Amino acid sequence: MALRQLLPSSSSALTRNSSLNPCSLNHSPKPPIITPQLVSHRRRKSKSLLCSASSFSGPKPDDVIELPLFPLPLVLFPGAIVPLQIFEFRYRIMMHTLLQTDLRFGALYFDNATGAADIGCVGEVVKHEILVDDRFFLICKGQERFRVTRLVRTKPYLVAEVAWLEDRPSGNGEEDLDALANDVETYMKDVIRLSNRLNGKPEKEVLDLRQNLFPTPFSFFVGNTFEGAPREQQALLELEDTATRLKREKETLRNTLNYLTAASAVKDVFPSS
Repeated sequence: MALRQLLPSSSSALTRNSSLNPCSLNHSPKPPIITPQLVSHRRRKSKSLLCSASSFSGPKPDDVIELPLFPLPLVLFPGAIVPLQIFEFRYRIMMHTLLQTDLRFGALYFDNATGAADIGCVGEVVKHEILVDDRFFLICKGQERFRVTRLVRTKPYLVAEVAWLEDRPSGNGEEDLDALANDVETYMKDVIRLSNRLNGKPEKEVLDLRQNLFPTPFSFFVGNTFEGAPREQQALLELEDTATRLKREKETLRNTLNYLTAASAVKDVFPSS
């Protein structure tokens, strides 16, 4: 699709409070070993931001609408909270427009090797602050996923027609999604526990990570923790089957746990002086 050939300017359109791992852009297509400390989910708060009323009304899967697009070097998942700082001129124009309309834009993962993805996630501005030099500081929340169907215009910023994506029923309906989600949660807790041990932190009991989330939103929550591997995150975002997504995340966490177990055994045999 032509969208993949559209490159942002050399000037970055954003900064994010959490740094991206550049090495992750070269990881293999197999499920990666994730960075353990990224498993813990943190939400950022700011008391000085202006609150914006939510306008998201839950589109139907068959709806096709136009969305302004924002290529980003990160993957936004439904339900995820992301802080962004906007300073590139065309995206400042976009944000001024959004604040007068419905507060939503399409976040698309972008990197220099593959261009912009065709599948992304709606970002809704839930808080904002306009700085003295007309930069924006935003708190955005991920909403529905979408697929770009047609590029409408490219200037001053990208606008496209998009169709909404929802997960399809898994296979013949016999998949036990709750059991899969519980398995993934167990692996996450083990990864956190071993990671804390390797980093010399107390091995405290890991609290409830799932927090009563249904399997599909929980699968997005898990994918959001894999920050060090954006291409793997994009692959998870594009899957349209909750069971497949949870199985892939389970495999990634199992690989990570095996790696940490081996590292812990080496540390026990050769403790640092």
